[in-house]
Amino acid sequence: IRLMSEDAIIKKFMYVNRKSPYGTIYALESLEVVLITAAFDQEVSLTFTDDGVYQLMKDQKTDGIGMKNFSSTYAALGDYEIKKIFIDKESLEERGLVLSDLQELVWEDEDEDYAEKSSINLVSRADLSKIMNEQDIVMSF
Repeated sequence: IRLMSEDAIIKKFMYVNRKSPYGTIYALESLEVVLITAAFDQEVSLTFTDDGVYQLMKDQKTDGIGMKNFSSTYAALGDYEIKKIFIDKESLEERGLVLSDLQELVWEDEDEDYAEKSSINLVSRADLSKIMNEQDIVMSF
């Protein structure tokens, strides 16, 4: 039996969210998979691009469509050590949105007396492509 160190089995997972938050199951399923993966101590990052940027909009109201609003669950990402959330700058601009239209997502830095730090990184598509190439596994929803 070959034993591997704990570091050797940790993978870098990136989940790419491309769909709007409601109307399909993709956004909710992605969020559930992300939380499960992170619970197993894997390095997880998320990308929001195309209509996926709508998933992080503030003050979502779903009463009119008869679906449960799950957007508040994104606030728990920091508790799962998910510190890298990438927002496609061009996708925001194409939809007439700015960063302040999105929820604030933070994590607590133990090394700095649990100071809250932003998890959100606004990046260009070119930079996002480079970041994706650095991942072990990329899953698109």
